Amino acid sequence: MKKIFIYCAILFLFCINCKAYASDSLAVYRWTRPMQENFLTTSDNIKIAVNCYNSGHKDVLIIAHGWFMTKDSGVFQDLSERFAQNFDVITLDFRGHGDSSGAYTFSAKETKDLAAVVNYAKKHYEKVYIIGFSLGAATTLIYTAKENNVDKIIVVSPPSSFEKIENHMWRKEAWLPTLKKFEFKRYLSVRPDLKMYKKTAPIDVVNKITVPTMFIAGDHDPTVYPWHTENLYEKAVCQKKLKLFKDGTHAEDLYLEDKDYFVQICTDWFKQQD
Repeated sequence: MKKIFIYCAILFLFCINCKAYASDSLAVYRWTRPMQENFLTTSDNIKIAVNCYNSGHKDVLIIAHGWFMTKDSGVFQDLSERFAQNFDVITLDFRGHGDSSGAYTFSAKETKDLAAVVNYAKKHYEKVYIIGFSLGAATTLIYTAKENNVDKIIVVSPPSSFEKIENHMWRKEAWLPTLKKFEFKRYLSVRPDLKMYKKTAPIDVVNKITVPTMFIAGDHDPTVYPWHTENLYEKAVCQKKLKLFKDGTHAEDLYLEDKDYFVQICTDWFKQQD
């Protein structure tokens, strides 16, 4: 009984700490302009939900989340609001996530989702940028290799191949950030496709990208090891840059670990003259 009490007390303190962490990490920028949710339709008739942060900029940044995240996740709302200081921002829900329809195919069909958002953006903005995280980064690379119709991209913790993702979730540096970002409603909104689809490996197509590309990874990523990003960078033939975050972990956690620095290096990449 005493052990159960101690366990419950530790769990309670951990939950309090997570709540404080989320509050400290996310409650920095509060968007004061209207944020609009819209729906776009893909070529295979999937409804893609997007949050549009309109602040009158001529350039737009599309934010592509990874597996088990959504446009309404606290971290991506905060990231969108911060980037909206310098760009208009469109953050999407990939199929099988959040308010979008369909089921998630782990990069097999998500390029169609990104295509719908890019096509919409190109009708309204002078320049279109994309930043993708984890599997959203893989989708960004695959899409850009095929279309090369945006101005610049950033890929954060991209896997070189879906089949080679390490995903050591039992390691503390993997599961602790996941617990800190826990959002019950978001978890219920994720719908994976149970069919196995053939997937394009980013490493097989990255050399087809002509768009300036920045590759970002954490050198202590327990989910997608940094060698993935390094190999992709080495094979890319476009204008490129590699940034490894010292002691950094995975995808959007790199933002949470040093918000100002992350946003600054990304903004500098998009804004610099070629």
